[in-house]
Amino acid sequence: MKIKISNANTPTWKDVTVKSRIPEELKKLEELARNIWWAWNYEAIELFRDLDPALWKEAGQNPVVLLERLSYETLEKLAKDKNILKRMNDVYAKFRAYMDVQPDAKRPSVAYFCMEYGLTHVLKIYSGGLGILAGDYLKEASDSNVDMCGVGFLYRYGYFTQSLSMDGQQVAGYEAQNFGSLPIERVLDENGQPMVIDVPYLNYFVHAYVWKVNVGRVPLYLLDTDNEMNSEFDRPITYQLYGGDWENRLKQEILLGIGGVLMLKKLGIKKDIYHCNEGHAALCNVQRLCDYVEGGLTFEQSLEVVRSSSLYTVHTPVPAGHDYFDEGLFGKYMGGYPQRMGISWQDLMDMGRINPGDAGERFCMSTFACNTCQEVNGVSWLHGKVSQEMFSGIWKGYFPEESHVGYVTNGVHFPTWSATEWKKLYAKHFAPNFMEDQSNEKIWEAIYNVADEEIWATRQALKNKLVDHIRKQFSESWLKNQGDPSRIVSLMEKINPNALMIGFARRFATYKRAHLLFTDIDRLAKIVNNPDYPVQFLFAGKAHPHDGAGQGLIKKIVEISRRPEFLGKIIFLENYDMQLAHRLVSGVDIWMNTPTRPLEASGTSGEKALMNGVVNFSVLDGWWLEGYREGAGWALTEKRTYQNQEHQDQLDAATIYSILENEILPLYYARNRKGYSEGWVKTIKNSIAQVAPHYTMKRQLDDYYSKFYTKEAKRFKELVANDYAKAKEIAAWKEKVAELWDSIEIVSCEKNEELASGNIETGKEYTITYVVDEKGLDDAVGIELVTTYTNAEGKEHIYSVEPMEVIKKEGNLYTFQCKHSLSNSGSFKVAYRMYPKNVDLPHRQDFCYVRWFV
Repeated sequence: MKIKISNANTPTWKDVTVKSRIPEELKKLEELARNIWWAWNYEAIELFRDLDPALWKEAGQNPVVLLERLSYETLEKLAKDKNILKRMNDVYAKFRAYMDVQPDAKRPSVAYFCMEYGLTHVLKIYSGGLGILAGDYLKEASDSNVDMCGVGFLYRYGYFTQSLSMDGQQVAGYEAQNFGSLPIERVLDENGQPMVIDVPYLNYFVHAYVWKVNVGRVPLYLLDTDNEMNSEFDRPITYQLYGGDWENRLKQEILLGIGGVLMLKKLGIKKDIYHCNEGHAALCNVQRLCDYVEGGLTFEQSLEVVRSSSLYTVHTPVPAGHDYFDEGLFGKYMGGYPQRMGISWQDLMDMGRINPGDAGERFCMSTFACNTCQEVNGVSWLHGKVSQEMFSGIWKGYFPEESHVGYVTNGVHFPTWSATEWKKLYAKHFAPNFMEDQSNEKIWEAIYNVADEEIWATRQALKNKLVDHIRKQFSESWLKNQGDPSRIVSLMEKINPNALMIGFARRFATYKRAHLLFTDIDRLAKIVNNPDYPVQFLFAGKAHPHDGAGQGLIKKIVEISRRPEFLGKIIFLENYDMQLAHRLVSGVDIWMNTPTRPLEASGTSGEKALMNGVVNFSVLDGWWLEGYREGAGWALTEKRTYQNQEHQDQLDAATIYSILENEILPLYYARNRKGYSEGWVKTIKNSIAQVAPHYTMKRQLDDYYSKFYTKEAKRFKELVANDYAKAKEIAAWKEKVAELWDSIEIVSCEKNEELASGNIETGKEYTITYVVDEKGLDDAVGIELVTTYTNAEGKEHIYSVEPMEVIKKEGNLYTFQCKHSLSNSGSFKVAYRMYPKNVDLPHRQDFCYVRWFV
């Protein structure tokens, strides 16, 4: 018999899941690992780390993976370690004391919808600032004991992992998340089976599993379409954050908004307020409208109820940040909804258009959110003003400065972003109630009593940690990208923890102007190579895979960093995520931000740096316009000198070089005999005492309650009481006014001859009288005299608005009168504005009917 060289059949493999068997003595670790609470409590993190430091690093600092990989022998040994058991019990006691507090029933409950959440680097469901903000918000809601839940997606691949090619080109990699190894849990139905949400698309359903992340006391529910119930076209809906084409984006936004509300219904969750964090979630109001209409209300009545309980937060003035959908694509998936709401297709499209009836205008999620939410806000004072301008076309008849669009300046979650060293310092020197009263400037002023040496030593310790992190984490990737080992060794040696370190890390969009520092390469080379005043710049950030210009900026910075004069002086750190962000915002000396004015909506990375004694150097834009105090950081003016952006960039770059050379570097290196700069420490203390208390997430959450949630919840309850009596009353009144609006008649007008001719004198009073036939509306009309002026840029602004009083009524005839005078001379415009008035309206834009006359 001939013997074959090889004779083997194909193996049939069977998947076997080996679950870690945790000894009874260590069971509390499992509960701790499954709640993200550990991510902002350093005692918990240190406990997990000390179970096995090497394995903790290998597990990516994920406590779930750590417990899975610890051998049973190690676990048995740990179960007998009295020190570990005591620490575990102490941490668990703190956790249970925290968790067992009931939510504050005095504050309205909130359902918070967002496309991304940055809770920990372990859970890759975020890309950048928006997600970090949402994650911080849920953490603070938990700390503040608020009744809130989050709605989002569990992405199979998350956002991309960034690496750099040999030539500095960004390479995007997508790595699948193993859901079983994440700090999440599957939500089961009443039969103990995985809960499934059936979301209508076209003439079929997409089926989504539900997962829950325990964010302290707050649950975050995540939808997941990657299952065998869905077709190959729908499984990828939750594959990638901001991935795919526009059709996939629409599918995602249907799932987030409509699917999110269906999920809450199936979970039996009802909240007072529905908060759309960005326009991606706006379609939640479509489903809510359908629910109220199918419950017996008319569309107009339903809209009153939905509006009164909805808030829309806009995060960017950049057009690319707002989603627009062609009517054909939008109709493909949303065509069945108008019938359910009792309106026409045209009506639905017009709710997403600035110019209703314009068939060429695409459906905008942001516009739809503005039209279905009672309140709208930007994320800083300046961004609120910019948003008033941006959305002014929706509420025609009112000037931007009259808009109801408000603002809440973003903050950051202090326990997450303050390094352990700083938390211990604050705990030692600040009042015991500090964590419960973080916005109290008086408490933060205690930083002035801390010894300068302690501040300097804390900063140096964190700089050394950052340098160690860079050397350990990036040597391997640098070898791969740059090839020459001797070059990498040289680079490592040149990283100097005693040098002034300046950090620049953010999303690489062109308006962030990462290139600004490189405007004058020769001058920059002199700055970084000054032997007396060494400086190092650390850059990090990702560009969207479809943003070629942003990727080009990264490539340019990498190329410059490899030039001999910049080697080790300018360093680009790849794959910017929460883990690297923690190191950077606590380790550098200066946090730099150079956006194009006024395109930085808020920018929170500088606020994170602030909590760690890092000083800000930024354009007065976003939060820094409000936060900057002289002696507590440095600023470039918010005013433009040139309309030409290239010229403005050159001026700003020259200003940056000059401030570095003449102010920052001399101050940092003015060392005393003890080896530190007293002036620099004073700047740190000023920054912490005068700026930090105003930019915590606690302050932000409190602002949302005081400015929006509380008043909306009060009005919502009034509208739904007694079988929606008030909602029905307001809807009926609006319908009547709308029906008769065009027939309201100006019967007569009396004005002084000078006023009628448009030639008046300062300080002289003029009387204006109008008689209006309201056609049976019964005091439903207001009239006001609006005076405007044109500023130096040629833009028209409100000078004054003077209401006319009703001085007489005869049947349907109402006589309005006001006395008018101007104290300033010059050129003005005057017109009269008629509007519907009702004390039950939250603001004028809620019923935006306006008629102008002269």
